[in-house]
Amino acid sequence: MRVLVTGAAGFIGSYTCHALLDRGWTVTGVDCLNAYYDPALKQDRLRFLEARDGFTFTKVDLSDAAAVANIGSAFDIVIHLAAQAGVRYSLENPLSYVDSNVRAHLNVLELVRHAETPPFLIYASSSSVYGDTTPAPFQETARADQPVSLYAATKRSCELLSESYTAVFDLAQVGLRFFTVYGPWGRPDMAYWSFAERMAKGEPIDVFNNGKLGRDFTWIDDVIDGIVRIAEGGPTPGEARGRHRVYNIGNSRPEPLMHFIEVLERAMGMTATKVMLPMQPGDVHQTAADTGHLAEDYGFAATTSIETGLPIFADWFNSWRSGKAVSTWRHW
Repeated sequence: MRVLVTGAAGFIGSYTCHALLDRGWTVTGVDCLNAYYDPALKQDRLRFLEARDGFTFTKVDLSDAAAVANIGSAFDIVIHLAAQAGVRYSLENPLSYVDSNVRAHLNVLELVRHAETPPFLIYASSSSVYGDTTPAPFQETARADQPVSLYAATKRSCELLSESYTAVFDLAQVGLRFFTVYGPWGRPDMAYWSFAERMAKGEPIDVFNNGKLGRDFTWIDDVIDGIVRIAEGGPTPGEARGRHRVYNIGNSRPEPLMHFIEVLERAMGMTATKVMLPMQPGDVHQTAADTGHLAEDYGFAATTSIETGLPIFADWFNSWRSGKAVSTWRHW
């Protein structure tokens, strides 16, 4: 099986590449290696991939239509995970989200539809599309037209672009609304990493909305299991839902933020000094995934609690800070 993975040097993208290589598939990875967070972390992820048979990498800016067209189209599957992430950063640099999310997604759609045999497209969306008024647990049929951040608006725009390309060009697509993915080799801009970093330095952590937030934290290996199930299962399961289907992929166990912090404190072996702050612009009060459709169509079931996942992350994080984690991809 020949697969193109965009965002291959990213958190979810790098794990996806490893999982597909483990199955003997041929993987072409692309990434622009931007500096939204430390590029050295991306280079370390990439270094492990480039050492593996069956993997090739090309640096590509997906917002450049000509560069995307030059990638080639001889793929069975395209897994489009590249994006400009981060809700709060979208308030500071909105144009990067239009380029890296909307324009890049359109270029990938064009790549797929112009292929001699259009590949099956799996792409990343986000739980943020539900906004802050959707009743929990979130179902894919709920309204998604009241985003509270530009990031959410761009992700919903990508879903609509995909829907139109399926309607016009009959492309087979699956969009995945990710719910707060965490784990080793993750993203330093996310709360669990920044909490751990500040705790390790003896610095206080910022707790927004006075801790009255809930998140559906989803362990990285559970997410990868879902992606691989879809890649292996193809577009046939759940055909009644149409050629373009959008699924929630989450833990289905939303955790109160204060409980999450308590579990991380135990995992880190230290107590955080907490600075209680009001709600941040672009934030939502709660995320909660209903994954029933993904379970029905592909057999997906998240199994990892934060009580299991956070100690694994903390162990990796401490190794990373000491420089030991860069010698191996997995030690957990």
